[in-house]
Amino acid sequence: MEIRAFREADRSATIALWQKCRLTRPWNDPDTDISRKLSVQPELFFVGVVEKEVMASAMAGYDGHRGSVYYLAVSPTIQGLGYGKLMMQRVEDALKAMGCPKINIVVRKSNESVLEFYGRLGYATDEVTNLGRRLIPDL
Repeated sequence: MEIRAFREADRSATIALWQKCRLTRPWNDPDTDISRKLSVQPELFFVGVVEKEVMASAMAGYDGHRGSVYYLAVSPTIQGLGYGKLMMQRVEDALKAMGCPKINIVVRKSNESVLEFYGRLGYATDEVTNLGRRLIPDL
């Protein structure tokens, strides 16, 4: 798998990947999320390509204090082959190169397989409560 920066031509395939991986939610428009990401640290938006097809993605950010990862996705047809680990390694390397000391990842409690995946990579549950408030509604 070639891991490279997201390109505009990847947009529809990336959204389709997120839908296959059940990452999209009715209150978040994935097309808008991509446009927002491309306006802020686009160099931290990666896709994994196998035979010219987008098969993985990872969107990251760094605010000078902590890094974050969103939309880590690997096509269900190739999950379990180590591609998610490769994507996370690329994200970690990019954030570390920026001086990022720690990554925070938000995962739904019900997504046990993803929690197990991150656990195998050395991530642990922090004793915090994640709070959110929508400032700009997508829909």
